[in-house]
Amino acid sequence: MIVPADSPFGPENLPYGVFSTGGGSPRIGVRVGEQVLDLSVALGDAGFAEPSLNAFMAQGYDRWVDVRGRIQELIAGDVPAEALHAVGEVTLHLPFEVADYVDFYASEHHASNVGRLFRPDAEPLLPNWKHLPVGYHGRAGTVYPSGTDVVRPSGQRKGPDGPAPVFGPSTRLDIEAELGFVVGTGTPANTPVSPDEFPRHVFGAVLLNDWSARDIQAWEYVPLGPNLGKSFATSVSPWVVPILALAEARIPLPGQHDPEPLPYLRESRPWGLDIELAVRWNGQQVARPPYREMYWSPAQMLAHLTVNGASARTGDLYGSGTISGPEPAERGSFLELSWGGRDPLTVNGESRTFLQDGDEVVVEGTATTGSGTKLGFGEVRGRILPAR
Repeated sequence: MIVPADSPFGPENLPYGVFSTGGGSPRIGVRVGEQVLDLSVALGDAGFAEPSLNAFMAQGYDRWVDVRGRIQELIAGDVPAEALHAVGEVTLHLPFEVADYVDFYASEHHASNVGRLFRPDAEPLLPNWKHLPVGYHGRAGTVYPSGTDVVRPSGQRKGPDGPAPVFGPSTRLDIEAELGFVVGTGTPANTPVSPDEFPRHVFGAVLLNDWSARDIQAWEYVPLGPNLGKSFATSVSPWVVPILALAEARIPLPGQHDPEPLPYLRESRPWGLDIELAVRWNGQQVARPPYREMYWSPAQMLAHLTVNGASARTGDLYGSGTISGPEPAERGSFLELSWGGRDPLTVNGESRTFLQDGDEVVVEGTATTGSGTKLGFGEVRGRILPAR
């Protein structure tokens, strides 16, 4: 099978997804170049005729390695024509059944920016931030596949000078450009996962947009954190990039943790990922958030998620939190890019701060590979509809 050498979906990648053709049943495929390889046909395995990745992911690390090797061997030769479908001719679906959803807050740059905006008279980082990966528990039922429209949420909001809260559609609707990590192999209750065990439990990564109603969030988040300002919609990309494909993208975390994390968060070789996102607002690129700048690693987030005895389950999704770098053009939310609305962006000639009805946001992502080419995540896309 011929795949262009510079394709972001070459043999080093092979992301998994769920697709259908002609109104048929959804099934599991792998993207190879600009085609989707139907695994049930190509490998002669009825297990890949399932409408989600969950059953395959639950089979564990050794199975993931074996199937990946078989696919790479297969595409190095001739692939049966009936096993291939053009990407543009298939319908892509949510690739896995979401068991639980947790979103973290792992970027020091993002957390510091939000602290300055929400608490201008206090220290940007709260005292716990450098001791543990802060997170909140979201709603699995409102995780949607890329391309699903997002209805503007309504809720309580109160301006700084308002005498009382009011109810209505959010006027400060935002994005959060993130990576999401998908648990493949779960754990029993009361069985914490150490950071070094991460590769045997986490199957892959997706692009994630945690849509956020900042005015609802600002009024509700003290003292228990985000709820309705976040729970209305989270979008994920259709392709799950295997953790096995990201080995060459591993890099050291940016600097030493200070203070040193508690023992359960220590890794033998702390690592991050050299992944760069691009955010497009109505077609115009407005930011390039760098995942390599994250303070807490994916493995540390999983360790923290399970340390209290909570089980991990196949299909669990946990997000990195907004990815932001040190430069203004590297900020992964419009809250930061417009500095709370004070510094509007110019988008296609218009002065903009937060999302308007009809706006569309696309987040794309690429990682480094051993050959020097870029490995692609595809995109996560969403359009804003008016409140109902």
